[in-house]
Amino acid sequence: MENRCLKLVDVKGTFREMGRQIGEACAEQVKHSIESAHRLLEDAYDELQLNWDGAIIQARKYIPFAEERYPQYVEEMKGIAEGAGVSFDDVAVVNAMEAVTMDALHLTKCTSMAVSQERTANSHVLVAHNEDWVPEDEMDVFIVRARPKDEPPYLAMTYGSLLPNIGFNAYGIAQCCDSVHPTDCRIGIPRIVVSRAVLAARTPGEAIRHMLAPHRAAGYNHLLVHESGEMYNVEVSARRFAVLGAEDGMIVHTNHYLDYEMQQIEEEPDELISTRVRYFRALRLLRQTQRHTVLTLQTIQKDHINYPDSICNHATEGNPLDREKTIVALVMDLTNRQMHATWGNPCSGVYVTFQLE
Repeated sequence: MENRCLKLVDVKGTFREMGRQIGEACAEQVKHSIESAHRLLEDAYDELQLNWDGAIIQARKYIPFAEERYPQYVEEMKGIAEGAGVSFDDVAVVNAMEAVTMDALHLTKCTSMAVSQERTANSHVLVAHNEDWVPEDEMDVFIVRARPKDEPPYLAMTYGSLLPNIGFNAYGIAQCCDSVHPTDCRIGIPRIVVSRAVLAARTPGEAIRHMLAPHRAAGYNHLLVHESGEMYNVEVSARRFAVLGAEDGMIVHTNHYLDYEMQQIEEEPDELISTRVRYFRALRLLRQTQRHTVLTLQTIQKDHINYPDSICNHATEGNPLDREKTIVALVMDLTNRQMHATWGNPCSGVYVTFQLE
């Protein structure tokens, strides 16, 4: 077992101040994430025909949409750049990477799930997420515990210069994001900025309104969970969405659309085999246990059926745009505001507990 502990960064104040505190505390991770993005574009140049200067030009098309709707999170990005001593343009490229690469990053192996209080041994509401991304970003993962001046406190995971977005807030709103691949992408608010806004929501309805922000560039699946046990998959594209409820106190999502109407705008659905295998595998494992605990969800996160394209993902070989692995696994207990996180593949890691007071 790898006895590694994720870095915890406590921040508070205005959005610019919080960003600056993140940048100062995690300057090494911020700079490395930018270097990794540079290498990714270099390795994939034959396919993308995009260099770093071109990526900066593309990212500049998206930022004005974010500034109009969510200026506070652009301020946060500027603070990250200032604190780490890097260019804001570089931070903007990383936060808009999926858009500027025209969604060529077909990373399709994140797994999210949740169970409500009627399906847990202690009547707690539990949420789990395996974050799968390029292996080079694993060393840049850290946890942010934030007390914004004008928004609810939150506890969330992020890496490098990305805005935090996967976690939960003091109002009992939790979010996991799974990449999906619609064909209606456009220039607009980057996905990361939209998902960052969800951490500010005080109710499930408010969270969904953020997910569906006008002029969004594209969308994720947002697995949304409230401390009351309300759970939804909100499948989003640039122009469409679907809201799917839980069944029997359980909900799962991976990287393909479940709603029929959303499937009509899914890019290359016949290639999304591994995501379907993981979806049905996770759903089956959830159903096999009547009363879940943090430990039972962690056991599902370590599953290796369909390895290397398994829930615990080890698919690190091949095309630079397709390589990925599980870089962090989280189990969130919304009832007591705790996050249990392991760095890297959960099959070889130790979970550490973080608390939102």
